[in-house]
Amino acid sequence: MTLAVLCLHLVVTGVLLPRRLAGSARLQARPAAGAALWIALMASFAVALLLTAHHALEPFAHRPAGLLGLLGPLDPFGRLLPAEPAGPVLPHTHDWWLLTVGGALLTALVTAVGLRTGRARRRHRAVLDVVGVPDRRWGALVLEHARPAVYCLPGRRPRVVLSRGALRLLDERQLAAAVAHEHGHIRGRHHLFRLPADTFALLLGPLPLARLGRSEVALLLEMAADDAALERVSRGELAAALCALATGDPAAASATSTSTAPSTATSAEGGGALGVASTGVLARVRRLGRPGTGRRRAVWRFGVSVLPLLPYLLVCAPHP
Repeated sequence: MTLAVLCLHLVVTGVLLPRRLAGSARLQARPAAGAALWIALMASFAVALLLTAHHALEPFAHRPAGLLGLLGPLDPFGRLLPAEPAGPVLPHTHDWWLLTVGGALLTALVTAVGLRTGRARRRHRAVLDVVGVPDRRWGALVLEHARPAVYCLPGRRPRVVLSRGALRLLDERQLAAAVAHEHGHIRGRHHLFRLPADTFALLLGPLPLARLGRSEVALLLEMAADDAALERVSRGELAAALCALATGDPAAASATSTSTAPSTATSAEGGGALGVASTGVLARVRRLGRPGTGRRRAVWRFGVSVLPLLPYLLVCAPHP
């Protein structure tokens, strides 16, 4: 029964829930919490995968505990026995070692991906500092390039980058919206949210949780930066900037309420950069027309906190 429950958890978190949550308006109403929920799902899947591997390799190593143990005494095959347990079910202490080793390996992988991304970002920043022209008005570096682009390089020494094409394309309020969006990425440290999602996708790319989770985390973080920009500009100005940058056409700024805005980017994303028109423009413009409320924060925080521990609580945690 223990293996069956763990396998069910893997199917639910790895396949069923991601397909259900992809594009969820509720998550988009609270984009930062939604991105955290996707990462918590990935952590829960990783914990369940480690426990499944351990129980499959050593099926007779211990009696089922956790919430399963509350059902009554079980034999090694997970069948319910009629007798009551003689005493409290002890925790599986060796599972803590398993989780510790697994967590250390996952942390090492995330760190390795982070270091590689950081090196690419530093190379990108070094080039920008040479070829870019500082613009004090916008607090950004301006590149002499005709292609409209607005993006940021996060990290210890963040940079906001504007291309000359973007300066020609956008008016003053639209530029303010684009720059405010990038500062939202920097203040929110969104590159740290993307790091575990990118690592998970690198390891388990074909899995729906990895494939959908990576794109959904990126989209939700763009929406979170949109919300940060709305503290300084209006929804219409931000939507106009999104459409103009995505199409490269200033006429798109006057048609932000239509459904013809593309969902692809025209801004640079190399070296771990985050761009104002980089992901899901159509979904973001539609969301700007129907803002969310951001209620039930305590419920979201509780769910994000419990999800990574849920597999252990199900099958391994001690109980009286």
